[in-house]
Amino acid sequence: MTETTHSQTTLPGGGAKPRSPEYRLAVDALRGLRQDLIHDAFAYRLLPRMRVDGPLTRRLPGRLRELAAWTPHAVICAAALIALFIATVDQGLALLLGPLAVLPVLLTMVRPVGAFWLSMVATPLALPFGDQWGEWPWLPGSFACHLTVLTVVAVRTRPRAVAWMWTLTALYGILAETLFGSGHYSTNTGPMLVVSALVLLAVTVWHIRRHAEQEVTAQQTVTAHERSRRTLLEERTTIARELHDVVAHHMSVVAIQAEAAPYRVENPPPELEKAFATIRENAVAALTELRRVLGVVRAEDYEAPDAPQPTLADLEGLLANVREAGLGVEKVVTGAVRELPQGVELSAYRIVQEALSNTLRHAPGASARVEIGYVLGGLGLRIVNGPPPNPGLIKPSPGAGHGITGMRERVTMLNGEMTAGQTDDGGYEVAVFLPVALPDEDDA
Repeated sequence: MTETTHSQTTLPGGGAKPRSPEYRLAVDALRGLRQDLIHDAFAYRLLPRMRVDGPLTRRLPGRLRELAAWTPHAVICAAALIALFIATVDQGLALLLGPLAVLPVLLTMVRPVGAFWLSMVATPLALPFGDQWGEWPWLPGSFACHLTVLTVVAVRTRPRAVAWMWTLTALYGILAETLFGSGHYSTNTGPMLVVSALVLLAVTVWHIRRHAEQEVTAQQTVTAHERSRRTLLEERTTIARELHDVVAHHMSVVAIQAEAAPYRVENPPPELEKAFATIRENAVAALTELRRVLGVVRAEDYEAPDAPQPTLADLEGLLANVREAGLGVEKVVTGAVRELPQGVELSAYRIVQEALSNTLRHAPGASARVEIGYVLGGLGLRIVNGPPPNPGLIKPSPGAGHGITGMRERVTMLNGEMTAGQTDDGGYEVAVFLPVALPDEDDA
Protein backbone atom coordinates (compact mmCIF):
# COMPACT_ATOMS: atom_id res chain seq x y z
CA MET A 1 0.00 0.00 0.00
CA THR A 2 1.48 3.33 -1.07
CA GLU A 3 1.00 6.39 1.11
CA THR A 4 0.73 9.70 -0.71
CA THR A 5 1.32 13.09 0.90
CA HIS A 6 -0.54 16.11 -0.46
CA SER A 7 0.66 19.65 0.11
CA GLN A 8 -1.84 21.95 1.79
CA THR A 9 -2.56 25.16 -0.11
CA THR A 10 -4.67 26.80 2.58
CA LEU A 11 -3.93 27.41 6.18
CA PRO A 12 -5.87 25.45 8.83
CA GLY A 13 -9.08 27.15 9.82
CA GLY A 14 -9.77 28.65 6.40
CA GLY A 15 -6.88 31.15 6.47
CA ALA A 16 -5.34 32.63 3.34
CA LYS A 17 -2.53 30.74 1.66
CA PRO A 18 1.04 32.03 2.11
CA ARG A 19 2.14 34.78 -0.23
CA SER A 20 4.89 34.23 -2.76
CA PRO A 21 8.38 35.74 -2.27
CA GLU A 22 7.78 38.05 -5.23
CA TYR A 23 4.63 39.40 -3.63
CA ARG A 24 6.40 40.04 -0.31
CA LEU A 25 9.26 41.74 -2.16
CA ALA A 26 6.81 44.05 -3.95
CA VAL A 27 5.03 44.86 -0.69
CA ASP A 28 8.32 45.68 1.03
CA ALA A 29 9.30 47.91 -1.90
CA LEU A 30 6.03 49.83 -1.74
CA ARG A 31 6.37 50.14 2.01
CA GLY A 32 9.87 51.58 1.52
CA LEU A 33 8.52 54.01 -1.07
CA ARG A 34 5.85 55.21 1.33
CA GLN A 35 8.34 55.63 4.14
CA ASP A 36 11.05 57.39 2.11
CA LEU A 37 8.98 59.69 -0.09
CA ILE A 38 5.70 60.22 1.76
CA HIS A 39 6.27 59.97 5.50
CA ASP A 40 9.65 61.71 5.25
CA ALA A 41 8.49 64.23 2.65
CA PHE A 42 8.46 67.20 4.99
CA ALA A 43 10.78 65.95 7.73
CA TYR A 44 12.87 68.85 9.03
CA ARG A 45 16.54 68.04 8.48
CA LEU A 46 18.71 71.12 8.73
CA LEU A 47 21.90 70.88 6.70
CA PRO A 48 24.76 70.64 9.22
CA ARG A 49 27.92 72.66 8.95
CA MET A 50 31.02 71.07 7.53
CA ARG A 51 33.69 69.73 9.86
CA VAL A 52 36.86 71.81 9.85
CA ASP A 53 39.31 69.25 11.24
CA GLY A 54 40.42 67.98 7.84
CA PRO A 55 43.98 68.15 6.49
CA LEU A 56 43.27 71.39 4.61
CA THR A 57 40.74 73.23 6.79
CA ARG A 58 42.75 72.83 9.98
CA ARG A 59 45.53 74.95 8.42
CA LEU A 60 43.23 77.93 7.86
CA PRO A 61 43.24 80.90 10.24
CA GLY A 62 40.54 81.03 12.89
CA ARG A 63 38.12 83.34 11.05
CA LEU A 64 38.47 81.54 7.74
CA ARG A 65 38.02 78.20 9.48
CA GLU A 66 34.70 79.38 10.89
CA LEU A 67 33.59 80.52 7.45
CA ALA A 68 34.74 77.27 5.85
CA ALA A 69 32.20 75.41 7.98
CA TRP A 70 29.44 77.01 5.86
CA THR A 71 30.87 75.68 2.58
CA PRO A 72 27.95 73.25 1.87
CA HIS A 73 25.41 76.05 2.31
CA ALA A 74 27.42 78.37 0.05
CA VAL A 75 27.65 75.69 -2.67
CA ILE A 76 23.87 75.14 -2.63
CA CYS A 77 23.22 78.89 -2.77
CA ALA A 78 25.61 79.19 -5.71
CA ALA A 79 23.78 76.35 -7.48
CA ALA A 80 20.48 78.14 -6.84
CA LEU A 81 21.85 81.32 -8.43
CA ILE A 82 23.05 79.35 -11.47
CA ALA A 83 19.59 77.78 -11.83
CA LEU A 84 18.04 81.25 -11.51
CA PHE A 85 20.28 82.62 -14.25
CA ILE A 86 19.51 79.70 -16.58
CA ALA A 87 15.77 80.03 -15.91
CA THR A 88 15.54 83.77 -16.57
CA VAL A 89 17.93 84.31 -19.47
CA ASP A 90 16.09 84.61 -22.79
CA GLN A 91 12.86 83.49 -21.13
CA GLY A 92 9.59 85.30 -20.71
CA LEU A 93 7.96 85.97 -17.34
CA ALA A 94 11.24 85.75 -15.45
CA LEU A 95 9.53 86.75 -12.18
CA LEU A 96 7.56 83.48 -12.28
CA LEU A 97 10.25 81.16 -13.63
CA GLY A 98 12.93 82.39 -11.22
CA PRO A 99 11.24 81.30 -7.95
CA LEU A 100 10.20 77.97 -9.49
CA ALA A 101 13.88 77.22 -10.20
CA VAL A 102 15.36 78.63 -6.99
CA LEU A 103 13.01 77.55 -4.19
CA PRO A 104 13.42 73.75 -4.63
CA VAL A 105 17.22 74.10 -4.54
CA LEU A 106 17.18 76.22 -1.37
CA LEU A 107 14.64 73.90 0.27
CA THR A 108 17.16 71.03 0.13
CA MET A 109 18.97 72.63 3.08
CA VAL A 110 16.01 72.06 5.45
CA ARG A 111 13.61 69.51 3.88
CA PRO A 112 15.45 67.45 1.23
CA VAL A 113 12.61 65.05 0.31
CA GLY A 114 10.11 67.91 0.25
CA ALA A 115 12.46 69.76 -2.12
CA PHE A 116 12.24 66.84 -4.56
CA TRP A 117 8.44 66.96 -4.58
CA LEU A 118 8.50 70.74 -5.00
CA SER A 119 10.82 70.36 -7.97
CA MET A 120 8.52 67.73 -9.50
CA VAL A 121 5.54 70.08 -9.10
CA ALA A 122 7.43 73.17 -10.30
CA THR A 123 8.58 71.47 -13.52
CA PRO A 124 5.12 71.24 -15.22
CA LEU A 125 4.03 74.58 -13.70
CA ALA A 126 6.92 76.34 -15.44
CA LEU A 127 6.09 74.92 -18.88
CA PRO A 128 3.32 77.41 -19.82
CA PHE A 129 5.61 80.38 -19.08
CA GLY A 130 8.58 79.22 -21.14
CA ASP A 131 9.37 78.86 -24.82
CA GLN A 132 6.76 76.57 -26.30
CA TRP A 133 9.19 75.45 -29.02
CA GLY A 134 12.05 74.74 -26.65
CA GLU A 135 13.09 71.62 -24.78
CA TRP A 136 10.37 69.32 -23.44
CA PRO A 137 9.38 68.40 -20.73
CA TRP A 138 12.05 70.29 -18.74
CA LEU A 139 12.72 73.95 -19.39
CA PRO A 140 16.41 74.90 -19.06
CA GLY A 141 15.89 76.34 -15.57
CA SER A 142 13.79 73.35 -14.49
CA PHE A 143 16.45 70.98 -15.88
CA ALA A 144 19.21 72.64 -13.82
CA CYS A 145 16.95 72.87 -10.77
CA HIS A 146 15.84 69.23 -10.81
CA LEU A 147 19.33 67.89 -11.47
CA THR A 148 20.71 69.97 -8.59
CA VAL A 149 17.92 68.82 -6.27
CA LEU A 150 18.53 65.16 -7.12
CA THR A 151 22.26 65.57 -6.42
CA VAL A 152 21.83 67.32 -3.07
CA VAL A 153 19.09 64.95 -1.93
CA ALA A 154 21.24 61.97 -2.93
CA VAL A 155 24.02 63.28 -0.69
CA ARG A 156 21.66 63.86 2.23
CA THR A 157 19.46 60.72 2.07
CA ARG A 158 19.79 56.98 1.72
CA PRO A 159 20.44 55.35 -1.70
CA ARG A 160 17.02 53.62 -1.66
CA ALA A 161 15.20 56.96 -1.56
CA VAL A 162 17.36 58.26 -4.40
CA ALA A 163 16.48 55.24 -6.52
CA TRP A 164 12.78 55.97 -6.01
CA MET A 165 13.30 59.63 -6.96
CA TRP A 166 15.11 58.72 -10.15
CA THR A 167 12.34 56.24 -11.02
CA LEU A 168 9.64 58.87 -10.52
CA THR A 169 11.64 61.31 -12.62
CA ALA A 170 11.82 58.74 -15.42
CA LEU A 171 8.07 58.06 -15.20
CA TYR A 172 7.30 61.78 -15.42
CA GLY A 173 9.53 62.25 -18.44
CA ILE A 174 8.16 59.23 -20.28
CA LEU A 175 4.51 60.17 -19.61
CA ALA A 176 5.08 63.81 -20.56
CA GLU A 177 6.70 62.84 -23.84
CA THR A 178 4.10 60.21 -24.62
CA LEU A 179 1.01 62.25 -23.81
CA PHE A 180 2.01 65.85 -24.55
CA GLY A 181 5.28 65.80 -26.48
CA SER A 182 4.01 65.22 -29.99
CA GLY A 183 4.25 68.91 -30.98
CA HIS A 184 7.83 69.40 -29.82
CA TYR A 185 10.89 68.83 -31.94
CA SER A 186 13.32 67.94 -29.14
CA THR A 187 12.90 66.28 -25.79
CA ASN A 188 15.37 66.14 -22.91
CA THR A 189 14.11 63.17 -20.92
CA GLY A 190 17.00 61.04 -22.17
CA PRO A 191 19.71 63.56 -21.23
CA MET A 192 18.05 64.11 -17.84
CA LEU A 193 17.97 60.39 -17.06
CA VAL A 194 21.51 59.72 -18.29
CA VAL A 195 23.14 62.69 -16.56
CA SER A 196 21.20 62.19 -13.33
CA ALA A 197 22.01 58.46 -13.32
CA LEU A 198 25.74 59.20 -13.65
CA VAL A 199 25.59 61.80 -10.88
CA LEU A 200 23.56 59.56 -8.58
CA LEU A 201 25.92 56.65 -9.27
CA ALA A 202 28.90 58.78 -8.26
CA VAL A 203 27.13 59.91 -5.09
CA THR A 204 26.17 56.32 -4.25
CA VAL A 205 29.78 55.19 -4.66
CA TRP A 206 30.82 58.04 -2.36
CA HIS A 207 28.21 56.92 0.19
CA ILE A 208 29.47 53.34 0.07
CA ARG A 209 33.08 54.40 0.43
CA ARG A 210 32.33 56.71 3.36
CA HIS A 211 30.32 53.98 5.08
CA ALA A 212 33.17 51.52 4.55
CA GLU A 213 35.67 54.01 5.99
CA GLN A 214 33.45 54.54 9.02
CA GLU A 215 33.19 50.80 9.56
CA VAL A 216 36.94 50.39 9.21
CA THR A 217 37.56 53.23 11.67
CA ALA A 218 35.08 51.76 14.14
CA GLN A 219 36.64 48.32 13.74
CA GLN A 220 40.13 49.73 14.27
CA THR A 221 38.94 51.47 17.42
CA VAL A 222 37.39 48.26 18.73
CA THR A 223 40.49 46.29 17.78
CA ALA A 224 42.78 48.75 19.56
CA HIS A 225 40.55 48.65 22.64
CA GLU A 226 40.50 44.84 22.61
CA ARG A 227 44.26 44.71 22.09
CA SER A 228 44.83 47.04 25.02
CA ARG A 229 42.40 45.07 27.15
CA ARG A 230 44.04 41.77 26.18
CA THR A 231 47.47 43.18 26.97
CA LEU A 232 46.20 44.33 30.35
CA LEU A 233 44.75 40.90 31.10
CA GLU A 234 47.94 39.18 29.98
CA GLU A 235 50.00 41.43 32.22
CA ARG A 236 47.68 40.77 35.15
CA THR A 237 47.94 37.07 34.45
CA THR A 238 51.73 37.29 34.50
CA ILE A 239 51.66 39.18 37.79
CA ALA A 240 49.22 36.65 39.26
CA ARG A 241 51.49 33.78 38.22
CA GLU A 242 54.53 35.39 39.78
CA LEU A 243 52.68 36.20 43.00
CA HIS A 244 51.32 32.68 43.07
CA ASP A 245 54.86 31.31 42.94
CA VAL A 246 56.08 33.76 45.61
CA VAL A 247 53.20 33.14 48.03
CA ALA A 248 53.22 29.39 47.39
CA HIS A 249 56.93 29.27 48.21
CA HIS A 250 56.45 31.10 51.52
CA MET A 251 53.42 29.03 52.48
CA SER A 252 55.36 25.84 51.74
CA VAL A 253 58.21 27.06 53.96
CA VAL A 254 55.73 27.84 56.76
CA ALA A 255 54.20 24.37 56.51
CA ILE A 256 57.60 22.63 56.54
CA GLN A 257 58.92 24.67 59.47
CA ALA A 258 55.71 24.12 61.45
CA GLU A 259 56.02 20.38 60.89
CA ALA A 260 59.71 20.26 61.84
CA ALA A 261 59.55 22.64 64.82
CA PRO A 262 58.31 20.12 67.45
CA TYR A 263 61.26 17.83 66.70
CA ARG A 264 63.74 20.61 67.52
CA VAL A 265 62.50 20.91 71.07
CA GLU A 266 63.09 18.15 73.61
CA ASN A 267 59.84 16.94 75.19
CA PRO A 268 57.64 19.72 73.77
CA PRO A 269 54.39 20.31 75.65
CA PRO A 270 51.21 19.02 73.98
CA GLU A 271 49.91 22.57 73.60
CA LEU A 272 52.97 23.51 71.53
CA GLU A 273 52.66 20.41 69.33
CA LYS A 274 48.98 21.16 68.80
CA ALA A 275 49.74 24.79 67.92
CA PHE A 276 52.36 23.80 65.36
CA ALA A 277 50.02 21.18 63.91
CA THR A 278 47.32 23.81 63.57
CA ILE A 279 49.77 26.18 61.87
CA ARG A 280 50.79 23.47 59.44
CA GLU A 281 47.17 22.52 58.68
CA ASN A 282 46.23 26.14 58.03
CA ALA A 283 49.28 26.66 55.82
CA VAL A 284 48.54 23.54 53.78
CA ALA A 285 44.85 24.54 53.48
CA ALA A 286 45.77 28.07 52.40
CA LEU A 287 48.28 26.71 49.89
CA THR A 288 45.67 24.32 48.45
CA GLU A 289 43.07 27.10 48.18
CA LEU A 290 45.63 29.43 46.62
CA ARG A 291 46.53 26.88 43.99
CA ARG A 292 42.87 26.17 43.31
CA VAL A 293 41.90 29.83 42.88
CA LEU A 294 44.98 31.24 41.15
CA GLY A 295 45.77 28.08 39.23
CA VAL A 296 43.18 29.01 36.62
CA VAL A 297 45.42 31.80 35.34
CA ARG A 298 48.08 29.35 34.28
CA ALA A 299 48.14 28.26 30.67
CA GLU A 300 48.08 24.56 29.97
CA ASP A 301 51.71 24.64 28.88
CA TYR A 302 52.87 26.90 31.72
CA GLU A 303 55.50 25.53 34.05
CA ALA A 304 56.65 27.23 37.20
CA PRO A 305 60.25 28.39 36.92
CA ASP A 306 62.85 26.29 38.68
CA ALA A 307 64.88 29.33 39.71
CA PRO A 308 63.53 31.71 42.35
CA GLN A 309 61.87 34.92 41.21
CA PRO A 310 64.37 37.76 40.64
CA THR A 311 64.92 40.53 43.18
CA LEU A 312 66.85 43.80 43.28
CA ALA A 313 69.94 41.82 44.21
CA ASP A 314 69.87 40.39 40.66
CA LEU A 315 69.94 43.79 38.97
CA GLU A 316 73.65 43.57 38.18
CA GLY A 317 73.02 40.62 35.89
CA LEU A 318 70.21 42.53 34.17
CA LEU A 319 72.39 45.62 33.72
CA ALA A 320 75.20 43.48 32.32
CA ASN A 321 72.82 42.05 29.72
CA VAL A 322 71.59 45.45 28.54
CA ARG A 323 75.17 46.75 28.41
CA GLU A 324 76.04 43.87 26.10
CA ALA A 325 73.07 44.92 23.94
CA GLY A 326 74.66 48.36 23.50
CA LEU A 327 72.93 50.42 26.19
CA GLY A 328 75.17 52.45 28.44
CA VAL A 329 73.54 52.33 31.89
CA GLU A 330 74.68 53.24 35.38
CA LYS A 331 73.11 52.35 38.71
CA VAL A 332 72.93 54.64 41.72
CA VAL A 333 71.72 53.38 45.10
CA THR A 334 70.89 55.74 47.95
CA GLY A 335 69.77 54.97 51.48
CA ALA A 336 70.36 51.94 53.65
CA VAL A 337 69.96 48.80 51.56
CA ARG A 338 67.62 46.37 53.29
CA GLU A 339 65.60 43.32 52.41
CA LEU A 340 62.08 44.18 51.25
CA PRO A 341 59.02 41.95 50.81
CA GLN A 342 59.51 39.63 47.89
CA GLY A 343 56.50 41.05 46.02
CA VAL A 344 58.04 44.53 46.17
CA GLU A 345 61.46 43.23 45.15
CA LEU A 346 59.98 41.31 42.20
CA SER A 347 57.86 44.27 41.00
CA ALA A 348 60.80 46.66 41.29
CA TYR A 349 62.99 44.31 39.25
CA ARG A 350 60.32 43.94 36.55
CA ILE A 351 59.77 47.70 36.36
CA VAL A 352 63.48 48.37 35.85
CA GLN A 353 63.63 45.54 33.31
CA GLU A 354 60.71 46.90 31.28
CA ALA A 355 61.96 50.50 31.42
CA LEU A 356 65.39 49.48 30.11
CA SER A 357 63.75 47.35 27.40
CA ASN A 358 61.76 50.39 26.31
CA THR A 359 64.96 52.40 26.15
CA LEU A 360 66.60 49.80 23.91
CA ARG A 361 63.51 49.75 21.69
CA HIS A 362 62.64 53.43 21.44
CA ALA A 363 65.97 55.20 22.06
CA PRO A 364 68.76 53.09 20.53
CA GLY A 365 72.19 54.41 21.32
CA ALA A 366 71.04 56.54 24.26
CA SER A 367 72.41 56.24 27.79
CA ALA A 368 70.29 55.35 30.81
CA ARG A 369 70.47 55.79 34.56
CA VAL A 370 68.81 53.63 37.21
CA GLU A 371 68.33 55.23 40.62
CA ILE A 372 67.20 53.16 43.59
CA GLY A 373 66.34 54.93 46.81
CA TYR A 374 65.70 53.08 50.07
CA VAL A 375 63.67 55.57 52.06
CA LEU A 376 61.72 55.36 55.26
CA GLY A 377 58.41 53.74 54.40
CA GLY A 378 59.10 52.61 50.85
CA LEU A 379 61.30 52.18 47.83
CA GLY A 380 61.87 54.79 45.15
CA LEU A 381 62.82 54.00 41.56
CA ARG A 382 63.81 56.36 38.77
CA ILE A 383 64.82 55.13 35.35
CA VAL A 384 65.71 57.91 32.91
CA ASN A 385 67.31 57.85 29.49
CA GLY A 386 68.58 60.59 27.23
CA PRO A 387 67.40 61.38 23.70
CA PRO A 388 68.38 58.98 20.92
CA PRO A 389 71.48 60.23 19.10
CA ASN A 390 70.09 59.13 15.72
CA PRO A 391 66.27 59.25 15.59
CA GLY A 392 66.31 57.78 12.08
CA LEU A 393 67.31 54.40 13.56
CA ILE A 394 64.08 54.17 15.56
CA LYS A 395 61.71 51.62 14.07
CA PRO A 396 57.94 51.76 14.67
CA SER A 397 56.83 49.31 17.32
CA PRO A 398 53.23 48.01 17.18
CA GLY A 399 53.36 47.10 20.86
CA ALA A 400 54.22 50.58 22.07
CA GLY A 401 52.57 51.51 25.34
CA HIS A 402 52.00 47.98 26.64
CA GLY A 403 55.10 48.06 28.82
CA ILE A 404 53.88 51.20 30.57
CA THR A 405 50.54 49.46 31.14
CA GLY A 406 52.30 46.51 32.82
CA MET A 407 54.35 48.80 35.05
CA ARG A 408 51.26 50.71 36.14
CA GLU A 409 49.51 47.44 36.96
CA ARG A 410 52.34 46.38 39.25
CA VAL A 411 52.48 49.78 40.95
CA THR A 412 48.70 49.85 41.43
CA MET A 413 48.77 46.36 42.91
CA LEU A 414 51.18 47.58 45.61
CA ASN A 415 49.28 50.87 46.22
CA GLY A 416 52.21 52.83 44.83
CA GLU A 417 52.60 55.87 42.63
CA MET A 418 54.08 56.16 39.16
CA THR A 419 54.75 58.88 36.62
CA ALA A 420 56.09 58.43 33.10
CA GLY A 421 56.76 60.96 30.39
CA GLN A 422 59.28 62.74 28.25
CA THR A 423 62.01 64.89 29.76
CA ASP A 424 62.95 68.40 28.69
CA ASP A 425 65.94 67.19 26.66
CA GLY A 426 63.87 64.71 24.64
CA GLY A 427 64.52 61.63 26.76
CA TYR A 428 62.11 59.59 28.85
CA GLU A 429 61.68 59.14 32.58
CA VAL A 430 59.86 56.60 34.74
CA ALA A 431 59.53 57.43 38.43
CA VAL A 432 57.97 54.96 40.87
CA PHE A 433 57.39 54.85 44.60
CA LEU A 434 56.44 51.54 46.23
CA PRO A 435 55.29 51.83 49.87
CA VAL A 436 56.62 49.33 52.39
CA ALA A 437 55.15 49.03 55.87
CA LEU A 438 57.53 49.70 58.76
CA PRO A 439 58.37 46.83 61.09
CA ASP A 440 56.51 48.41 64.05
CA GLU A 441 53.39 48.71 61.83
CA ASP A 442 53.56 45.00 61.10
CA ASP A 443 53.81 44.18 64.79
CA ALA A 444 50.84 46.39 65.53
